[in-house]
Amino acid sequence: MAHPTIHELFDLRGRIALITGGARNLGFDMATALAEAGADIALTSRDLKAAEESARTIAADTRQRVVGFACDVRYEEQVERMVDAVLAAFGQIDILVNNAGNVVSTPENKPIENRPLDEWDFTLDVNLKGTFLCAKHVVAKAMKQAQRGVIVNLSSVAGMVGKDHRVYHNTTMGGVTPDYAAAKGGVITLTRELACWLAQYNIRVNCISPGGFWRGHSETFTQQYSYLVPMGRMGQDGKEIKGAVVFLASEASSYITGINLPIDGGMTAW
Repeated sequence: MAHPTIHELFDLRGRIALITGGARNLGFDMATALAEAGADIALTSRDLKAAEESARTIAADTRQRVVGFACDVRYEEQVERMVDAVLAAFGQIDILVNNAGNVVSTPENKPIENRPLDEWDFTLDVNLKGTFLCAKHVVAKAMKQAQRGVIVNLSSVAGMVGKDHRVYHNTTMGGVTPDYAAAKGGVITLTRELACWLAQYNIRVNCISPGGFWRGHSETFTQQYSYLVPMGRMGQDGKEIKGAVVFLASEASSYITGINLPIDGGMTAW
């Protein structure tokens, strides 16, 4: 029996990938990577115009079919409508990347003793409940029936270890909040639970936990953050998350489920 080549293992042609929060930053990078590997793409944003503009950019660069959809993952009715719309457009969903996330943080409202409850609720709703809702409806409407699928959830090193808040000294940044850490930690545990339950349907579920990626940060913050990283720098947009998502979405990882993969330059290895 001939075994697949490494090129065949990473080949995503014929697959449909749904990426939430795919209009910018790491979500855009992951949508681009999956398209470069041959998948057609549905990407979402709360801003339909932003989703459509990013979809056009990726389609022009990769020659794949890419469509933008509006969705606020905090609301189940919006998630359900979005999944229905993606299925109407593409007919299937083979890969779900739960990337949508957000947090509001300032030096004044970050500490637990000052943290407003509405900010706690917002952060948990976007980062944790949104991940649950998207997985729920994609599994129910597409993957369970197909008896196959891949889910990649996005957590953070903030969900793995406590933050050294000294990295924010002499900056105007608020940084990691207790609700963000709790939500992202919950995503990792949810990943493991879903992996165990959904394995019976041949659905794999894994998690990626990025560290800090440089995005115009101040020199002070960049230096303080980089000091905490064995590799001595921040991550690079447009490059350093792409390989991980293609690996976890493809047959190259066909016997891997329930893992959390840090992309952090070794920060959590200290």
